[in-house]
Amino acid sequence: MIKKTKIVATISDQRCDVEFIRELYNNGMNVVRLNTAHQNHEQALKVINNVRAVSNKIAILLDTKGPEIRTNEMEKDLIVKQGDLVKIKGKPHTKSTEDCIYVSYANFVNDIKIGSKILIDDGILELIAIKQERNCLICEVQNSGKIQGRKSINIPSALIKLPAITKKDMGFIRFAAEHKLDFIAHSFVRKAEDVIAVQTILDAMESPIKIIAKIENKEGVDNLDEIINHAYGIMVARGDLAIEISAQKLPVVQREMVKKCVIARKPVIVATQMLHTMIENPRPTRAEVNDIANAIFEGTDAVMLSGETAYGKYPVESVKMMNSIALEVEKSIPDYWDMKTKLISTHKAAFMVKAAVESSSEMPIKAILADTYSGKTVLGLSAYRGKALVYGQCYFEETMRMLALSFGVYCDLIEESKNHAGFLKQALTNLLTKDNYHIRDMVAIVAGNFGKDAGASFLEIGRIDQLLKFIGEK
Repeated sequence: MIKKTKIVATISDQRCDVEFIRELYNNGMNVVRLNTAHQNHEQALKVINNVRAVSNKIAILLDTKGPEIRTNEMEKDLIVKQGDLVKIKGKPHTKSTEDCIYVSYANFVNDIKIGSKILIDDGILELIAIKQERNCLICEVQNSGKIQGRKSINIPSALIKLPAITKKDMGFIRFAAEHKLDFIAHSFVRKAEDVIAVQTILDAMESPIKIIAKIENKEGVDNLDEIINHAYGIMVARGDLAIEISAQKLPVVQREMVKKCVIARKPVIVATQMLHTMIENPRPTRAEVNDIANAIFEGTDAVMLSGETAYGKYPVESVKMMNSIALEVEKSIPDYWDMKTKLISTHKAAFMVKAAVESSSEMPIKAILADTYSGKTVLGLSAYRGKALVYGQCYFEETMRMLALSFGVYCDLIEESKNHAGFLKQALTNLLTKDNYHIRDMVAIVAGNFGKDAGASFLEIGRIDQLLKFIGEK
């Protein structure tokens, strides 16, 4: 069996040799993630070159650092106890001291209201802002711990006026366009304008890279509908998001975000600590297995590994585990999602797509084949979460890799044909090279006769041998 849920794996330049990447790919990895918070251009390029040496079907997703706030560098950790008072001041590039904690955002004091929670290091330490004094914020420590340099800061109740794109992000966005990467996952997206800012840079470079908006704060959740309209896809980035909206609200928000993306035909990734235990241990917890299963039941396109594959002790085992969980869970999901009232257009292609998936539920259809220039037809097929795998027949490599994120979709590269028979021959030949397909299997074909701008115009169902015979007689 072939899993339908896609796996995104974070790869570090410290461990990215060709054989390692090939092993991950052979065991179920579909997309490689580059975490630019921990890489420079030279290190990222090392990973890119090795990924491309393995397969042109592996998509590469570049994750920007984003407009975040962190504590500045410190000479030594500051040990604090509950009830202690701590001074915080926004002053980039200034080392923190025992007397004052400096942070990377200059307007920090002005943007934070008295009474706001200030969460440090993924929420491990909580402070409350109690007053302003001489351009400093005086905060009361709520639980004992330590304040360290370069740790994340979250203020759930505040609307921070950080720029959408940092200088480092801008350099990496241009780097991604120059090296023809497939996706940019932009961090801390708060509103549609943040996506538009990235798209403007890509448009200026005439780059087809697709933008994945990472939702990791309350403002992003509140503005999700408008963000979905402008982004290619969404990442449910649960690390910061759980801190911003509270962990107990996260499952409900995750389910709603996945649902909205599926209806909008936009790929969605569920990320953060999915197999976190396997960074150090060869087996996951039952809670982690259930976490992945629930994301698949909810309808996610992809699940993501971070530290598990970037620096963990069991990277290949983590991919194998995620692959096996997906296969097991997918056995019990419905044949297709009931979306009868959710056609998003009256274009004929939308009806062809729906009919193809419904047919695969009622008939012994083993695969759906669809030709595509832009990927839209295949995205529509994927959204129904049908029983049969979808094999996109793509005319461009960038389309093939773009669809690497989509549920139940696998793609091949084909050449443009002068007629329908030429397309059918390429598509059926590609299918027969794959495991588990036989000459007498039934397939459904969604394709078009009127060029790349017209979209799908017909649905054809038949046995492979009969279709090949028909082609031969033409």
